[in-house]
Amino acid sequence: MAYGLCCRILTMLAVTVSTADRIKARARALGFDLVGIASAEPSKYRQHLLDWLDSGAAGEMHYLRERFAERIDPNLYLPGAKSVVCVALNYHVPLEPAPPGSARIARYAQGDDYHERLKPMLYDLADWIRAEFPGTQTRCGTDSAPIMERELAARAGIGWVGKNTLVINPKIGSWILLGEVLTTLELDLDSPLPDHCGTCTRCIEACPTAAITEPYRVDASRCISYLTIEHRGAISSELSSQMADWMFGCDICQDVCPHNSKAPVADTSWLQPRRSNNSVDPAEVAQWTLEDYHVFTRRSPLRRVKLPILQRNAEMVREHTDRPEKPQRF
Repeated sequence: MAYGLCCRILTMLAVTVSTADRIKARARALGFDLVGIASAEPSKYRQHLLDWLDSGAAGEMHYLRERFAERIDPNLYLPGAKSVVCVALNYHVPLEPAPPGSARIARYAQGDDYHERLKPMLYDLADWIRAEFPGTQTRCGTDSAPIMERELAARAGIGWVGKNTLVINPKIGSWILLGEVLTTLELDLDSPLPDHCGTCTRCIEACPTAAITEPYRVDASRCISYLTIEHRGAISSELSSQMADWMFGCDICQDVCPHNSKAPVADTSWLQPRRSNNSVDPAEVAQWTLEDYHVFTRRSPLRRVKLPILQRNAEMVREHTDRPEKPQRF
C-alpha cells in the first residue's frame, strides 16, 4: 500500500516538472547563471534594424547585413524552430585600479575568450535536449551567429534592454554574456521583465564620444568598443581625443549604471583576470613583435584584433594620457 502511494506521488511530481523546467535545471547545472525561454517568432525590430543600418550607425560592420533574413527570423536559422532557450553567464570579475597612463581592457576580455568557452556549454545543453527528447532539432549561437540575441534575451525574461542597448538583469546588472539554443520543441515561455531604467540617463551622460545618441539607440561608429575593435582605419582626432586610456573595448556605460553597483562577483575560473591589474603598458604594446602579440592574446578575446590595430590603439592611449609611473607588467 505504502509502495503504491509513493509511486503515485512520484508520478504526480514528475508530471508537474515541465519540459521547460527540466531544460532550465540542466542549463544551471552546466554553469549558466540565468536561463529563460522565448518564442522563436520573427523579430519585431526588422525595420528598426534596417533603418539603423541605413543610417550608417553600424560603421564598418557590414556583416550585419549578411544573412539578414536569418538574423531577424529564427525559423530561417533553424527551420521548424519553436522556442529559444536563452542563457546568460555573469562575468563581473573584480579589477584593481589601473595605474595612470596605462592602457585599459574591457572587463569581459580579462580572461579567456568567452566564445570558445560558451560554445561547448551550449553544445552540451543542446546534446542533452536532443538525447532527452528524441527527434528534436537544435542549433546554438552566441553573438557571432546571425541571431538577435538581446531581443531574444529580453523576450525570455533574462533582463530588459537598457538605454545603453545592453541587457540588464535586476540581480547581475549588465555584466552578462549571452547564448542561445534554438529548438524545435514547443516550450512554456517566460515573460519579459519591465524596464527599470526609469528617468536615469547616467550612461548617456557618461559616454565621452556621445555614442548613445538617444535612449535605446547607439551610434556604433562613435562607440569606443567599436572603434578599438571593429574599426580598421584611422580614428578621427575628434573621437580619439575622447577615448582616454581604452585600448580594447570600453566599460564606461556599464560602470556608471546603478544596476551594476551591487553586481555579484563571478566565480567562473576562466573569466578571472589574467594579470594582477586590468591594464597593460601601451609603450610595450607599441613595441610588440608578432610573437609577443601571440603570447599575450592566446585564448583571449583580444585575438579578435590584429597586432597593427592594437598598436594603433596603444599609440592613442600614449598620446592622450599622462604616464607619471610605469604600470605593472602582466
